[in-house]
Amino acid sequence: MPAQGRDDFYVSSANATAVALIEGWEDWPARKLALNGPPGSGKTHLVHVWRDLSGARILPARDLAGADIPALAAGHVAIEGADTIAGDRAAEEAFFHLHNLTLAEGNSLLITARAAPNHWPLILADLASRMQATPTCTLKDPDDELLAAVLMKQMGDRQILPTPGTIPYLVRRMPRAFGDASRVVEAIDRLALERRRPVTRALAAEALDKLGL
Repeated sequence: MPAQGRDDFYVSSANATAVALIEGWEDWPARKLALNGPPGSGKTHLVHVWRDLSGARILPARDLAGADIPALAAGHVAIEGADTIAGDRAAEEAFFHLHNLTLAEGNSLLITARAAPNHWPLILADLASRMQATPTCTLKDPDDELLAAVLMKQMGDRQILPTPGTIPYLVRRMPRAFGDASRVVEAIDRLALERRRPVTRALAAEALDKLGL
């Protein structure tokens, strides 16, 4: 189970603004915020940090159409992957009603997506206008410091103990992308289990070669 507490979230220049907004959630001027960024950038982790701070409920956007909207709107709520429902009228209408009712009840709404709301191909014009008026924060691609921290966290979640020099080697060689970090750690874990070897720089290099990185 990945560790998703605030103490497990590494702050760098790539995500400091998002962390500050989550920690200062009670001061959101519109009582809502959209976090966008690539897969693995920390959106879900920050949603769980916010839940711990606010007591919010978390719901995947794909489950909106069948959700009890009044019950959700009775408290703070986070919707993950909101951009994935674009084109699904039932889900869009449920999201529209949840948005309006949550704010009307005086509660706060956190939304995550891969892209900013103005890039979602929504079919419901009223929902599109409300999403485009939502304050947005973008999680940037990782710098070296954050990429090293992400690799260490993902290895820790898998109980991998890399030898000294392995993480700096990976940071120097691999692309600056969160999604690639997940692929790399998974490949290293698989190779280490197959070979029954510790995670060394040499094993990491072999994993990168297998991935074509």
